Amino acid sequence: MGRLQRKKNPDKVKKKTTDAGAELPEQNENESPIIQSGSVPAPVKIKKKSTVPKKISSGAKSSQQEKNFFDKTVQFLREVKIELKKVTWPSRKQTIGSTVVVLIFVIIVSAFLGLVDISLTNLIRLILR
Repeated sequence: MGRLQRKKNPDKVKKKTTDAGAELPEQNENESPIIQSGSVPAPVKIKKKSTVPKKISSGAKSSQQEKNFFDKTVQFLREVKIELKKVTWPSRKQTIGSTVVVLIFVIIVSAFLGLVDISLTNLIRLILR
């Protein structure tokens, strides 16, 4: 799966330099360019992504793709093992206590729903008679 990527901290603003050497703060794609008095903004180059899918030729590339798939799978399993080591598992006492609480809650809710069902059934029978 590759390496985990960290999110960029919006508090830290990187500065870009123009061809003239003036520093401009980094901008988001949705923001309009900031023009400082007396400076000329550098021309903006926009790269378009190609919508044409890449063709995969059979032969040598298929074995390389299988290796790549195998390497990605092994990397993923390594990362899973590392993350499982970070998990704090509950003790036996905590697990038994949580299970008892859940079972008691299920019994209480089922009894409540059973009583509501019986009462509504009897009410409907009285109305339909």
